[in-house]
Amino acid sequence: MSFTLFKMSKPYKIGLALSGGAARGVAHLGVVKALYEKDIRPDCIAGTSIGAIAGALLADGHDPEELLGIFMEKRLISYLGITFGKIGLLKMSGLSDALEKHLKAKKFEDLKIPLYITCTNLNSGKVEYFSEGKLVEKVIASASIPGLFTPVKINDALYADGGILDNLPVSPLKARCKKIIGVHVNFTGPEDEIGSAMSIVERAFHLSIGARISEIAKDCDLFIEPEELQNYRLMDMSVAQEMFDIGYKKAKKVLEESRIFKSQAK
Repeated sequence: MSFTLFKMSKPYKIGLALSGGAARGVAHLGVVKALYEKDIRPDCIAGTSIGAIAGALLADGHDPEELLGIFMEKRLISYLGITFGKIGLLKMSGLSDALEKHLKAKKFEDLKIPLYITCTNLNSGKVEYFSEGKLVEKVIASASIPGLFTPVKINDALYADGGILDNLPVSPLKARCKKIIGVHVNFTGPEDEIGSAMSIVERAFHLSIGARISEIAKDCDLFIEPEELQNYRLMDMSVAQEMFDIGYKKAKKVLEESRIFKSQAK
């Protein structure tokens, strides 16, 4: 028996990939504001860590500036609770409660925009992209940095931060979207002074999760990476407005220079 293979067309026009980056992820909202102003709206979203949080809320239908207000209600650290378990120092029950409060959708299937959440399966050692079932547990898993945050158990496996293996989730969008916009909020340029143990940890974290970004960026039709974010700390939500503005200004600049989205950016 012979089969004729048909090339399936990509169902979505624009895919949006949002990277991890803790508090720096507020810049995602500024980028999306700039995109919306040019009538560029994603038909599909993929997110890792803080990108998964922002992506879920955007896919739920929330406006970027509305989300900035939600993010500024509390500093990121205030969503975290101390736990003395064996597999994590902090738990994110506060963040889970906040997501349950603000998300209308309880399952992926309820979202207005299709969403892919990146998680690392600690048992198998592989990256997985969730797009169905319960929403909040996958978002929390995607943002759980190993050793710092308690991993999330899903279907008898432990899941943690998707950025361990894929901090800019372009992969689930490639076969589904005609054009892809990638937003990376962890620019890692040279740094002259590293003056504390915590800054060493942060620097190592950014370097490790950003190792493949330049290669992944080649799969993006539009790549937005606000370099100024390098000067902002991982957990500092007190400067959320500044980071939002940085993302907004960088996206506007990239859009003005882009030929691919020129018609929308006029």
